[in-house]
Amino acid sequence: MLGTILIVVLILFLVGALPTWRHSQSWGYAPSGLLGTVLIVVLILFLLGRL
Repeated sequence: MLGTILIVVLILFLVGALPTWRHSQSWGYAPSGLLGTVLIVVLILFLLGRL
């Protein structure tokens, strides 16, 4: 159950990180950098068996 929720949240982050809308074109690399950090933390937790 938790894995499904994480997958859905990560997909939503991926869609939100794309700078394709006018209001987000000036954001630069911040959304994708934050998403990368979240993915690394989730991967580490998965490998350690905490997820």
